[in-house]
Amino acid sequence: MSTARLHPFATLTPDVVQDALEQVGLSGDGRICALNSYENRVYLAYLEPAFDGLRQVVLKFYRPGRWSDAQIDEEHQFAAELAAADLPVVPPLRLRGQTLHHGAGFAFSISPCRGGRRPELDDLEVLQWIGRLLARLHTVGAARPFVHRPALDASGFGREPRAWLLAHRAVAPELRQAWASALEQALALIEAQPVLRSGTPTTLADIARIRLHGDCHPGNILWTPHGQPGAGPHFVDLDDARSAPAVQDLWLLLAGERRQQTRQLGALIDGYEQLRPFDRRELALIEPLRTLRLIHYSAWLARRWDDPAFPINFPWFGSRDYWATQVDLLHEQIEAMQSPPLQV
Repeated sequence: MSTARLHPFATLTPDVVQDALEQVGLSGDGRICALNSYENRVYLAYLEPAFDGLRQVVLKFYRPGRWSDAQIDEEHQFAAELAAADLPVVPPLRLRGQTLHHGAGFAFSISPCRGGRRPELDDLEVLQWIGRLLARLHTVGAARPFVHRPALDASGFGREPRAWLLAHRAVAPELRQAWASALEQALALIEAQPVLRSGTPTTLADIARIRLHGDCHPGNILWTPHGQPGAGPHFVDLDDARSAPAVQDLWLLLAGERRQQTRQLGALIDGYEQLRPFDRRELALIEPLRTLRLIHYSAWLARRWDDPAFPINFPWFGSRDYWATQVDLLHEQIEAMQSPPLQV
């Protein structure tokens, strides 16, 4: 029997998606289109008749075993709080009294369809606009903590992925020692930042972990052109919402060489500080957070390898060249973490 037939997502046929619509009282016209998503499965469906003015909705089927219902409910509640504060997010629809539904072995939600394009991050005015929106998002996020969703820390994004990759012998054998050695050096530098340790920080305790987007890269911000309803940026995909320092939602928008990143960061913080103070000490966390994402990404790919979508879309993963590059990147990050942080 093939791996594709064994994976839970293989059961998500068009009929199952159509049944999910009908389960919550919606009627599709039969047109269903798979959207780009690896972690979950996401579909665009056309409604007939329309529901509350909507002709198109997006169905999101959560990856089994990743989040508990309580953790997904917190994502939905956070989205609802942001929408209530007039932030441009797309929260799931409340259908038959709830936003989280279950069917055919999956947890799923249904949201309005809203399109857009990637923002022009070379435009400083765009970055300032996004900075202002992030300040508003963080003001809502700081109002109360997550109860069920985990924090972003060195344990969950560094130590645990390291242990899993080594235990499952996912690293190329000839590079395992070099990778583990570089990773240990990197983690020592990361754990020198108390706010990224698991548990309660012993110093710098006043650098807050707040509820935030968590995965605020350019692909998760869509831009609606001027002249259209809701013109400007809006946030999508709160699937990775966690508790973390505010800078986590800023650094993922930086790209290019140090000079470019300094310019971009300055524009983001200029916009941010129009509405909310930003603790400049958090700039020292950018490279540690970038390193944790690097570590976590390798484990994320390895853990998903039984999903047929991953070997198809990431064919380079797991090769000797991949792990050699990871060793080089870790050494680059060690050097970056030992250098003065970005300043604005």
